[in-house]
Amino acid sequence: MSSPKRLYRSENEKMIAGVCGGIAAYFDLDPTLIRIGYILLSVFTAFSGVIAYFILWIVIPKQKSLMP
Repeated sequence: MSSPKRLYRSENEKMIAGVCGGIAAYFDLDPTLIRIGYILLSVFTAFSGVIAYFILWIVIPKQKSLMP
């Protein structure tokens, strides 16, 4: 039985905190698509996406690295 899929902030695909990279990894999408979607969401919602990003940064746990 496989372990359940978990949402983590990405260590490999990060530009600021790895939130978009982690969401892309969870949904098996290209991180660039998630970043473009995030930018569009932020622009068209009077930059409330920035607040959402900071909340996700705090709430989503950091991915544990495989190397010590």
